[in-house]
Amino acid sequence: MRILHTMLRVGDLERSLAFYTDVLGMRLLRRKDYPGGKFTLAFVGYGDESETAVIELTHNWETSSYDPGNGFGHVAIGVDNIYKVCENIKAAGGKVVREPGPMKHGSTVIAFVEDPDGYQIELIQQT
Repeated sequence: MRILHTMLRVGDLERSLAFYTDVLGMRLLRRKDYPGGKFTLAFVGYGDESETAVIELTHNWETSSYDPGNGFGHVAIGVDNIYKVCENIKAAGGKVVREPGPMKHGSTVIAFVEDPDGYQIELIQQT
């Protein structure tokens, strides 16, 4: 068994695709419209779905925004140089909501960014 994907509902698919591809550097792996259900699924990630977990962006055509709620935590991404990654994210127009630094009660260096719909993305410095 393995994790296949995390699904996020997004209000503006093009805006979200731009964030995940242009700001976070993921690739659009596949996208499909479902006219009968009035929704589109787009899968983004850093590698092929057969080998890595990805993010499924679900856009319901008649819904323009969602409240992320208080049950969802975050998606985590491992990075090689967290300080440089955060600089690049800001330069690309992304929002860093917690600057890089050691996690509370630990030594792992983390940061948080927020996607256009308010979902949290945790960046974790890989050693």
